[in-house]
Amino acid sequence: MHCIFRSIVAVFAIGIALTGCASGPAAIDARSSDNAAHIAPQDAKIAPYHARFGRPQALVAVVGDNRSTELTDYVVPYGILAQSGVAQVLAVSTNTGPIKTTTDMGLPSFQIQPDATIAQFDARFPDGADYVVVPATRGDAALFGWIAQQAAKGATIVSICNGSQIVAKSAAMDGHMATGHWSTEADRMSGQPEVHWVRNARYVADRNWISSAGVSASIPVSIALVEAIAGHQHAADLARDLAIDDWSARHDSDAFHPHFGSNLRALATTVYTNGWFHKIESIGVPVAAGVNEVALALTVDAYSSTGRSQAFIVADSKAPLRTQHGLLLFPESTPGEAHRFDRVLPPIDDTPSTAALDKALADIALSYGRGTAFGVALLLEYPGFRQ
Repeated sequence: MHCIFRSIVAVFAIGIALTGCASGPAAIDARSSDNAAHIAPQDAKIAPYHARFGRPQALVAVVGDNRSTELTDYVVPYGILAQSGVAQVLAVSTNTGPIKTTTDMGLPSFQIQPDATIAQFDARFPDGADYVVVPATRGDAALFGWIAQQAAKGATIVSICNGSQIVAKSAAMDGHMATGHWSTEADRMSGQPEVHWVRNARYVADRNWISSAGVSASIPVSIALVEAIAGHQHAADLARDLAIDDWSARHDSDAFHPHFGSNLRALATTVYTNGWFHKIESIGVPVAAGVNEVALALTVDAYSSTGRSQAFIVADSKAPLRTQHGLLLFPESTPGEAHRFDRVLPPIDDTPSTAALDKALADIALSYGRGTAFGVALLLEYPGFRQ
């Protein structure tokens, strides 16, 4: 199960909370001082990068399934790593043609034209990547096999959100610590028991296997990767530009699970009742060549996770355009089709890219209520917004 079905998992989680049931063994708690002889996951550092094959820079492949790949999981690591300038970052897909992205609540979003297929990447870089970033995708046998092959060639595998389940299904993560989105904890524990699943960590580093928690954890783990490649000062400078104060692995995933009196109502509102009692609004997000891809992905994903709205990107034409750091994407609408939107947002501005999520949540709170905004933050596993 992966991020595009997270709404279904959240519904199931709410049912568990209501009935008081529990199932399966507990995951490793990153906050515990007794972690079965493992290094405390919240304190573990990503291993420093060591150049291979005479490469002038680290080589990063961000890989997606053409049929369905979670939008933010793919775009945020690509954008942050490309912005850092410390690596050659390529957008890769399982097959030819564009990647169909999907938002956190399973709604279709804009398409991305990759730089190469996995076959083309292999032909160009037979020694393999230094890092392979795996977002939540539909997943297929070709992707599972390619991840395993890259791991065998010495690549560090970096899963984003429930991309950890894709990596786990490749068997490349067996015997290692990993994490994923809070809502799939029970599913991961039962479905991939060969992995040592961790809770309460923003990301987990276990030698050449790195994994992050829910959607917004793609931000700190990407900065941590930059730190591993180019050092602390470079990461700190990047974090400042992104408006991030802390990119450590410290995290409280337990706080996102449904609980009476704290967040259950917000989750139920976002996942259930908003869709039952309200019309889904169409929201246009204006874009142009050079748009910051991280801010764009976070904005689109947030508005499309409310249960009240779906966001579409609008450009002067439907011709593909390049983002600020080189991603090629396809707009979904033009100003001439403005009649299809209930509302058009202001263009993405020069607000620090990750602050775009705070900006979107603040507007969602004004438009649909703080409960809905809090529910979106819970689904995105974002600790920066409270009801």
